[in-house]
Amino acid sequence: MTDLYAHKIFIDGAEGTTGLRLKERLKSRRDIVLRVLSENERRDPGRRREELNSCDIAFLCLPDDAAREAVRMVENPRVRIIDASTAHRTAEGWDYGFPELSPEHFSACSSSLRITNPGCHACGFTALIYPLVKHGLLSSRAKLRCFSLTGYSGGGKPMIARYEDPERDESYGAPRQYALDQRHKHLSEMRAVCGLETCPVFCPVIFDRYSGMEVTVPLFGEELTEGASVKDVKEVFRKHYDGEIVNYRENIDDGGYLSATRLSGTDGMLITVAGDEERILLIAVFDNLGKGASGSAIECMNIMLGKKPSLGLTLL
Repeated sequence: MTDLYAHKIFIDGAEGTTGLRLKERLKSRRDIVLRVLSENERRDPGRRREELNSCDIAFLCLPDDAAREAVRMVENPRVRIIDASTAHRTAEGWDYGFPELSPEHFSACSSSLRITNPGCHACGFTALIYPLVKHGLLSSRAKLRCFSLTGYSGGGKPMIARYEDPERDESYGAPRQYALDQRHKHLSEMRAVCGLETCPVFCPVIFDRYSGMEVTVPLFGEELTEGASVKDVKEVFRKHYDGEIVNYRENIDDGGYLSATRLSGTDGMLITVAGDEERILLIAVFDNLGKGASGSAIECMNIMLGKKPSLGLTLL
């Protein structure tokens, strides 16, 4: 039974990977009324406009151009939007939906009318780099590298179909690096959110598992600001990430190995630091479909509605 004062939530693009996952996860919530369009209704701009203007919160799970079109359709000043596309990640007037980054980010998620959901790779990178720049352990002029492993579901339905095709090419069974031209769509977000002057050199790799993600930023000790140490880095993370959803831990490996599927199927994120004073590894482990997509969107919705951030999330 739905609560008397339930909030109306509309998913625009409920047929995509993130939209389907949101729909599945929200359909049993008693505190909301979930609205999606049928296949025929999706072709009717009038019905889309009607739902977009009559909801409390709209999730946009759409290609970038369609997300921009949806925003233009919204005329009701009370409608709040969480955009899961890349369209508004660095756009003026939009707040970044990673509440753990700072009290200001949390406050923005609570009060904003326009939230842009972080990209999966960018979510790990910003979790690692934003606090270090903010606390002066890394310069905004730092030229960084980032290595990221992701499950194939991050590529959406077309990639899922290719990986799960029983007649697929044998090359799909091996890790596959992509975005070799250094034009990945998350790069501008990674730079802007962290306040960096230069985008990192980015090496994303898809592996043959449905979900899971591990983002690593390697540093030489000399790249930290003068006087900073690995101990300082760990202390910043320890104080910054002590919550229920994002948490720093001293050791998360298994006998020297760390699986990118460690948090597959969950919505949390673990932050750790490995290496030594000369060669440092900053590591974030999470699920590309959890904290990297639908889990993050649900968390932002919860905060918008004044609920506990972790309501409806799957955590360790």
